[in-house]
Amino acid sequence: MCLLSVLLPFYNAEKTLAQAIESILAQTLPNFRLVLVNNASTDQSRAIAQSFATKDDRVLLIDEPQAGIAYALNTGLAHITTPYIARMDADDIALPQRLEKQLNFLEQHPAIHLVSCLVRHQSTELQTKGYQRYVDWINTLITSTDINLHRFVESPLAHPSVLFRASAVKQWGNYRQGNFPEDYELWLRWLGQGAHMAKVPETLLVWNDAPTRLSRTDARYSPQEFYKTKAYYLAQWLQKHNIHAPDIWVWGAGKLSRKRARLLEQLGTSIQGYFDLSSHHRLNVPCLHFHDIPPPGKLFIVSYVGNWGARDQIRAHLLKLGYCEGIDFLLAS
Repeated sequence: MCLLSVLLPFYNAEKTLAQAIESILAQTLPNFRLVLVNNASTDQSRAIAQSFATKDDRVLLIDEPQAGIAYALNTGLAHITTPYIARMDADDIALPQRLEKQLNFLEQHPAIHLVSCLVRHQSTELQTKGYQRYVDWINTLITSTDINLHRFVESPLAHPSVLFRASAVKQWGNYRQGNFPEDYELWLRWLGQGAHMAKVPETLLVWNDAPTRLSRTDARYSPQEFYKTKAYYLAQWLQKHNIHAPDIWVWGAGKLSRKRARLLEQLGTSIQGYFDLSSHHRLNVPCLHFHDIPPPGKLFIVSYVGNWGARDQIRAHLLKLGYCEGIDFLLAS
């Protein structure tokens, strides 16, 4: 019985598509369906995909003429009837045991709805230190608790590394099309409605940071769109979990931190003040030195300081004060 389908959309990926497909067809799990979705390619990608579909009956090729990855993904989902669905991108490489280990994980953990894995960053670009730091960070988020608590920092999962239950799509919805990163929006929406996500603590995917990757070329993946998306779901989370709602204090009084925090105000959250490296009276609410943070239980803090290193220092300081992450504070940058 076939339990799993792999969903791989592609657009003008003639240089990498064959290697990505071959890495799936070489999996140690023999029984699965590979659903290739051609998203209006104009190069030789479709011909490459067709050659695999012709010689391997596990491969299904379908076309989605409406440009946009969310359209391609949802078209693929509509053709899938298996209880499990794995994602894959046209420029990445799945290591041989990926599907087997992830499927076994979900079957052994019935309370988990989506499983990811550790990923190995690979790039031909020179300026990739930021992306490597991001990969190093997401590789530290293993458990459901880790992913839940840090979902508002950045997207906690590499999209092509996930495998999820088809029932999750039925329960919480498929990909949405809009001016936002479709994967991050899906994670936040599912998590906000009760989904549990975790990772196999092994490297099972080579994540290629190609110059054509959507996160580098599509405006929907800009920092501004990420912050708009997270603000929408963070405001919902705060309303539900912050006992001081709608009131919060923000750690980070710089111009950029305040700009991002104001997105929450537009959604009904009330910023009572800021904590920063020094106190001043230049804002319309108090700005206090972080040494003046009161004992836990008095307020809820959302940190919008995103500097590498500073975020960890802020978290360590709040924990030392006795603050509990997810109850007294959250990191959102």
